[in-house]
Amino acid sequence: MTLINCGLAELANVIAARRPSHLVSLLDPSSMITTPLGITRDRHLRLEVNDVSAPTEGRVPPTEELILKLLSFGRSWDETAPMLVHCWAGISRSTAAAFVIACDKSPRAVELTIALAMRRAAPYAAPNRGMVILADDLMGRGGRMVDAIDAMEDYSFIGAGLPFDFAARH
Repeated sequence: MTLINCGLAELANVIAARRPSHLVSLLDPSSMITTPLGITRDRHLRLEVNDVSAPTEGRVPPTEELILKLLSFGRSWDETAPMLVHCWAGISRSTAAAFVIACDKSPRAVELTIALAMRRAAPYAAPNRGMVILADDLMGRGGRMVDAIDAMEDYSFIGAGLPFDFAARH
């Protein structure tokens, strides 16, 4: 099944058009949204995190707890309908979350294959390195997830934030 990635500005349109069963919101605490129409509260994971990779004064960095919640939520998804993952711009936190979920659902896949599939789907994807480092460690991937996003190389701002589909299994 499909993971859909987008920015906050596209959220309502994507929900209306694609009817996802699950939603992951990755926003800073002051921007966190309530559960939108079309999604039930128990299928909306709200993760308060700023787009930083390490502790920064006045900002909420990614944590192991955040990654564990993301992994648990991803594992609860039955994949009968798409899962929508979004952050503010649809570039960093949400692409990291989609990459983490895809790696978790594809334990035998080569991480680089998953990362390059994301690059093809979204030239502007720039997964949050801090989230990927934590997930790589928690999932016992030996640095392969981090190496994979590093191999994605530079990103383009062309099309930034536009919704894109990304396979949950590779």
